[in-house]
Amino acid sequence: MARGKVQLKRIENPVHRQVTFCKRRAGLLKKAKELSVLCDAEIGLFIFSAHGKLYELATKGTMQGLIERYMKFTRGAQPEAAAPEAHPLLEMPLQDAHKTINGELKVAKEETNALKQEIQTLQKGISYLFEGGNKTMAIDELQLLEKNLETWIYHIRSMKMNIMLQEIQALKDKEGTLKAANKYLHDKIVENTAISNFAEFATDTSYPLIVQDGGFQLY
Repeated sequence: MARGKVQLKRIENPVHRQVTFCKRRAGLLKKAKELSVLCDAEIGLFIFSAHGKLYELATKGTMQGLIERYMKFTRGAQPEAAAPEAHPLLEMPLQDAHKTINGELKVAKEETNALKQEIQTLQKGISYLFEGGNKTMAIDELQLLEKNLETWIYHIRSMKMNIMLQEIQALKDKEGTLKAANKYLHDKIVENTAISNFAEFATDTSYPLIVQDGGFQLY
């Protein structure tokens, strides 16, 4: 019976999606090996699953060697790089260029001072938390420390939640794969049991054949 045409779109069922991925991944790797043997081709193949697991194949040599060869080939195939454009400051009058540089330096200095102050406050807060003391930090410093702590806690909780969701999804996918494998094995057992029962019934002869007067009779 001819196979139906597969519609090329994302498989929504996670079990079917995982089973299809395993089957087609194995088929793709097999075809790559066959192409390499039949046509003496060098093939490098990367496959990343939906969960980020890496599968790779290098038919000749190593994957690192193939990557280096690919980089050399692409560098040789690229057109010559265009001449670098002149920096905008070089096109300005000298006085305007000095003003622009001084303005950028001022902004960078202000940002650096703000970061230094924040680092000092955080270091002071760490010392305050571990060494104690009631009057070692001002209200604004404590408020800044509280704000930073809340920000860190928020990021930590977000990372923790993302990791937990990924683990839950991985467990669900694994559960679905195991259920599909269990159903497949159960169907195989039922099929083999039915074949065994049919063979036993066909070979069980309860009526022996007796030769009598040159003919066969059943008793």
